[in-house]
Amino acid sequence: MTSTNGLICFTNCLLPQEDGSIVEKDLWVDETRGLILDAQKTFYLRRERPDRIIDIGGNILSPGFLDIQINGAYGFDFSVYEDDDEAYRQGMQMVAERIIETGVTSLLPTIITQEKSKYPKLLSLLKPFSTPTSATLLGWHAEGPFIDLTKRGAHAPAYLLPALEGFKSFEDVYGSVNLVETEDWMMPGSQNPAVRVITAAPEIPGVMKAMDELNKRGIVFSIGHSVASTEVAARAVQNGARLITHLFNAMPQLHHRDPSIIGLLGASPYVSSPAIPITSHLPCTLTDPLSPLELASAGLPNNKSIQHEPSSPPASSEAFDISPKRKDIPLSGTTTPSNLNPPTRKESRLSLHLDKGQVADMAFERPYYGLIVDGIHCHPNSVRLAYSSFPERCILITDAMKILDPNLQDGVHEWRDGKRFFKKGESLYIEGTTTLAGSVVTLDKCVRNFSRFTGCSLGEAIKCATYNPAKCLGIENKKGTLRPGAHADLVVLDRQGIVLSTWVKGKEAWAKKN
Repeated sequence: MTSTNGLICFTNCLLPQEDGSIVEKDLWVDETRGLILDAQKTFYLRRERPDRIIDIGGNILSPGFLDIQINGAYGFDFSVYEDDDEAYRQGMQMVAERIIETGVTSLLPTIITQEKSKYPKLLSLLKPFSTPTSATLLGWHAEGPFIDLTKRGAHAPAYLLPALEGFKSFEDVYGSVNLVETEDWMMPGSQNPAVRVITAAPEIPGVMKAMDELNKRGIVFSIGHSVASTEVAARAVQNGARLITHLFNAMPQLHHRDPSIIGLLGASPYVSSPAIPITSHLPCTLTDPLSPLELASAGLPNNKSIQHEPSSPPASSEAFDISPKRKDIPLSGTTTPSNLNPPTRKESRLSLHLDKGQVADMAFERPYYGLIVDGIHCHPNSVRLAYSSFPERCILITDAMKILDPNLQDGVHEWRDGKRFFKKGESLYIEGTTTLAGSVVTLDKCVRNFSRFTGCSLGEAIKCATYNPAKCLGIENKKGTLRPGAHADLVVLDRQGIVLSTWVKGKEAWAKKN
């Protein structure tokens, strides 16, 4: 059923706001253009009221969820290409059309560490894509190969690489055509935002000096699979790192004398001051010293990274290592991430102040951070600790693998390169090991878990799956919001966060069967 004048009014609904609150209010959309409208301006300009009124029944009408780290779903793996472009595109479309049952209307396909020659083709296939009844594939998230061996998790060690030639090494691996300016990489005439994210370890040789060029080209740099010290992690943020990949997983445990990546969540104005260099020298002697892998050498120039000899402790789980997060950079509000601003450099106050409630200025902005809230990758206490420390930049992710399917049974399932998964409930391991291999949790379940684990409201949990990821990627004018002009990608939830229906560009694309 469509509206004769293209206007729809959703009424008797609760609307999540960008600050995490929920208000009772109508929402107007233009299903012809697929956009959210300003009701008052539309009425006065067009002198029309919506021909179609939809009563939401007192339920929540939310922006559609965004998953910025998902490796595959419904049997399709974004990292597997079998020399057939059409088959790969069909797999992309299948995932995009089925994932909407979980409330996801935008996702960022994630490619894990590959044999070097496969990246250019895979990334070129993952340009923004959608159909009238599917979620939007926003682009790609390349996780690896510039990551630390000891924090590799499920990534193949044989394919890990240094970036000895800086940005040129990134071009050699990913393909120079995939790292051009955002405007040149987007599909001609596409109305979809174009997003590219790279997860790398800043201490890997050459990575730090590539960050400036990545930022200039609109590519989001995320710290992950890393043993970066506090000093190196802070310098990465100062150089433009905008995100932390799956916080607490595949990074050093939080140590009170060298809090490393996780410590970015609570970055102190004192140590962030340009006048007070961050030092990795500890104030006292440890009975059990930290390993060289976890302590960076002080005073390295910005264009050099920490070099370390990979030791071979068991990879164990990506999920049982911990790390911090960082604060966001103000965005221009445009639709493409090429306008992501470099980190703001400002002077911290060097003297004490008397302004109650005002935290002294930071010399850099703390990053966003992703959390896998399946109750397995992160203990509920850890989830609440992170959110309490820095709620404004929390992003819920699934890190889901190809066997993500709410109807899939437990047991052994094929993966790739001769490896297999063992699924038990929402736990997913590489068969025969204790290494977690991504997840099988859905994003709507993460939202519900997050509200339970932290005690926050459902509206605040929804913000972490909508507005926060969109703002991190610089697309908050089009996705993850109910502001006028945004895409009318919507999900109807009951008051317990269960998905009832999903709408794509103002049209119902999926509804729960009674």
